[in-house]
Amino acid sequence: MAKIYADLLIETLEAQGVKRIYGLVGDSLNPIVDAVRRSDIEWVHVRNEEAAAFAAEADSLTTGELAVCAASCGPGNTHLIQGLYDAHRNGAKVLAIASHIPSAQIGSKFFQETHPELIFQECSGYCEMANGADQGTRILHQAIQSTLAGKGVSVLVVPGDVTLEEVSDASPVTGKLSRGKPVVYPDAAEAAALARAINEAKTVALFVGEGMKDARAEVLALAEKIKAPIGHALGGKMHIQYDNPFDVGMSGLLGYGAAHDATHEADLLILVGTDFPYNDFLPTKNVAQIDIDASHIGRRTRVSYPVAGDVAATIQNILPHVEEKADRSFLDKMLKEHHDKLEHVVEAYTEGVEHLKPLHPEYLANIIDEEAAADAVFTVDTGMCNVWGARYITPNGQRQQIGSFRHGTMANALPMAIGAQAANPGRQVISFSGDGGLSMLMGELLTAKLHDLPVKIFVFNNSSLGMVKLEMLVQGLPEHQTDHEHVNYADIAAAAGIKHFRLEDPQDARRVIRDALAYPGPVLVDMVTDPNALSIPPTLTFEQFYGFSKAAARTVLNGGVGRMLDLAKANLRNIPRP
Repeated sequence: MAKIYADLLIETLEAQGVKRIYGLVGDSLNPIVDAVRRSDIEWVHVRNEEAAAFAAEADSLTTGELAVCAASCGPGNTHLIQGLYDAHRNGAKVLAIASHIPSAQIGSKFFQETHPELIFQECSGYCEMANGADQGTRILHQAIQSTLAGKGVSVLVVPGDVTLEEVSDASPVTGKLSRGKPVVYPDAAEAAALARAINEAKTVALFVGEGMKDARAEVLALAEKIKAPIGHALGGKMHIQYDNPFDVGMSGLLGYGAAHDATHEADLLILVGTDFPYNDFLPTKNVAQIDIDASHIGRRTRVSYPVAGDVAATIQNILPHVEEKADRSFLDKMLKEHHDKLEHVVEAYTEGVEHLKPLHPEYLANIIDEEAAADAVFTVDTGMCNVWGARYITPNGQRQQIGSFRHGTMANALPMAIGAQAANPGRQVISFSGDGGLSMLMGELLTAKLHDLPVKIFVFNNSSLGMVKLEMLVQGLPEHQTDHEHVNYADIAAAAGIKHFRLEDPQDARRVIRDALAYPGPVLVDMVTDPNALSIPPTLTFEQFYGFSKAAARTVLNGGVGRMLDLAKANLRNIPRP
């Protein structure tokens, strides 16, 4: 008996291991939803399709598997866009099912008509419309294969009437899909040029990003042989920072430690698996870059030694040809500088603040980090929560930190936590939610409650758009419209039927955080924090406030760094004594 397209679609997703679809039911999507009803796939009912895309993204990023979100025609599709932009830029394996108006009405300015095959082009690697059931079967295979191949989000646009058509040829979706990860070896000439540049340079520094996540051992081996300090972008933090005897911190607006100085003072800087976008923080002299995608090379700074290739394979290729450097004075200098910078600021933010009200967010972030599970998944909102996540979440090789690090949107943390928790029921999932971000997609509290997802939602409630305020200050602008009337999010959580705590006294902080993390269901902790805690050090000159410069930005964002000081102290022991 022939199947309708909706049934074939869902059966295909089941065969690929899909366990859940995030979305909102409605009109043109109804036949697909009915097919889900008759399957073993769970429908995760969100309150906004934007949240569905964020949740699917986190589902995929924490599992490495295909994740699916869906939306009805018109406004349902356009709600998806924000989350899909983020998922696409973060490289998640997400299939978005975008239902469409009846095919006969397309082009007639019909009710809720949009052109999803056009509007999703920029936030996807593959986007096609099913014009009929058989053709839709072919593009379904291509859509899934594209996203599994690492091309980013795939969007399958399906008019409602097409979902009800019978499929005469199901063979396109019965073949086996490729899930392997190919190794890209570097061009011999490029690899040789990089090895010569390393040998000729007296001092070398490495600056790494997320692209080195599967090459940790190789990066550390290279650093050991050439005595190179290792700085990182935020994307590389969770993969390289822990147990790293060459760590000198992070560069950029969230940066700390000696990373900036190391990358600028070295004779040769090697960018490793990073597409770090802030070119103001990168030197232009004698830079090498290793990236699996050659189109990334040289678009952030001037590169003299480009190498297109897999990070691990490239380092394995050049390491036998790299001469070991005996002089580690540059490395030791940077390790000492890194330690001194962290020691100078850390106590100002996490010690001696146990009695201060409103609560210091750094103090709270530090406690959450200490009390969180060893394999916890952290989702962080854009804004000051990004700062607290970057500074205080301690990596250990098991933890994961997810945020809108490339798209930079608000409101991502809670829906990402929902997706991460749904896909990882045995792991602790912690959301660093800003009050601004939470308020934007606050309806997803109902999603967490409906599906009894034990997410731990820590709200940094300062009644302010803190990062925007900071941006205004460092540009010499008076802050305007950054503060708003205080909201009690614990009361809102109570109304949603969610376990809640209101935290105002720092003396209660550790007890409340422990109780929240131990609670078996969803829980929200409303933490009333100081709106003036903008990660600014104890002393700041007027000149640093006025106008924006690299030096001022580094100083303004040179605040506390939690347990990273412990690593810096440990690394001092690696320095040979005279």
